[in-house]
Amino acid sequence: MPKRYFDLADDVYLPGRWELGHPLDQNGHQLEDPWQFRVGEPARFKGHVQIPAERPGIPLDFSHAAFSIPVVHARVASLLAEMAPSDVEIIPVGITGQPDQFSILNATRIVRCIDDKASEEVRYWRPEDGRPEKTGQYRAVYGMRIDPSKVGDARVFRTWGWTIALIVSEDIKEALDRAGITGVKFKEVTGPSAISHEERERNQRLIALREQTDAAREAFWRTLGRLDEEAIIPIVVGGSWPARRQVWRVIHRPGGRTLLVTDGLSDFFVDRVEPSVGFGLELALETDEPLKDAHESWPLLLLERVGDEVAEHERVREKVKTGWMSMEVSGKGMPQPLVTQEGRVGVLLGMGPSALPRSFPMPSGEVRLVTVQALLPTELSYLLEHGKKGRDELLRRFDEEGHGHLSRVGRSPVV
Repeated sequence: MPKRYFDLADDVYLPGRWELGHPLDQNGHQLEDPWQFRVGEPARFKGHVQIPAERPGIPLDFSHAAFSIPVVHARVASLLAEMAPSDVEIIPVGITGQPDQFSILNATRIVRCIDDKASEEVRYWRPEDGRPEKTGQYRAVYGMRIDPSKVGDARVFRTWGWTIALIVSEDIKEALDRAGITGVKFKEVTGPSAISHEERERNQRLIALREQTDAAREAFWRTLGRLDEEAIIPIVVGGSWPARRQVWRVIHRPGGRTLLVTDGLSDFFVDRVEPSVGFGLELALETDEPLKDAHESWPLLLLERVGDEVAEHERVREKVKTGWMSMEVSGKGMPQPLVTQEGRVGVLLGMGPSALPRSFPMPSGEVRLVTVQALLPTELSYLLEHGKKGRDELLRRFDEEGHGHLSRVGRSPVV
């Protein structure tokens, strides 16, 4: 009988559970290379490690710290050290407020065993992706299946090219189950694929469309400045975007400017599996104010909320594709100078920028680049009161004051 293997993951949906943070050294500084504990080789850092509990709660025998680093109770560490001594490195850690001993579980073996044909979907890093150190490795693996004949005697290991996955053998899984270990979640990665031949063919067509779309859009983003290699993807994806994937990109431009853009409103419609430019637009918000962390910045939060409105309402999309419009979104979590008395933030969409293209070509058609400019409350009131004439006057004053399409908090109103 073929051996069975399982993806071992953290059960993030357990109610009341704790959340562990970034590993620290003995001086309380964040470790510079936290990824070293999940790449399938012995860790280089040999000093004392402390992990804070970012959100206190029920301690778990198995859970992930930041960067998906496995942290286990002493009884899990003892079990694995006994059953798979050649596969794991046990690194003791201190956890704030915990008298029990915990350790980082570092799987030190990599096995090249992913079965591309049996898996639901696999994507590779290509030379044109601009990450030569990753070329030939997996960029994404969905519905993973491995070939047990290639595993050998490994019982705990990372998969080559996709070290996100932590795989354990069936006997390890059963031992953890018998011990009543909390926090673990298993998903089998052996046996027949869960999808049919027809579904796999459909997925292949979707992959081809996605790669073509991503390559064309990324090539355009790179003409605007230095593109951050890592996309911003929310924990929960879906909603009304054409391909049901919500993505934002960060582009660093001359003069200390940061441009945040949506990266998916011009995707193909996933239900149709045919080439298209989706809604035919992408949103862009630019600021020259310093952003410490674009992932947690107010410009990204504002762009997300505007993006949701655009994706949900066809009337809004059609209007901004051909002209301009104003809009109000929730001001929760936004800088106070932008928030109206009603708790809203106003934006002007579709202002013609002089420093950005109005549109860009894609394989399936032209896509409009729609600017999003944050308005101060008095500017929003002026616009609502005066309509088109007010819009024209605002645009004139923005240009006169040197603001252009830039979104700024630290400025005086132009009206």
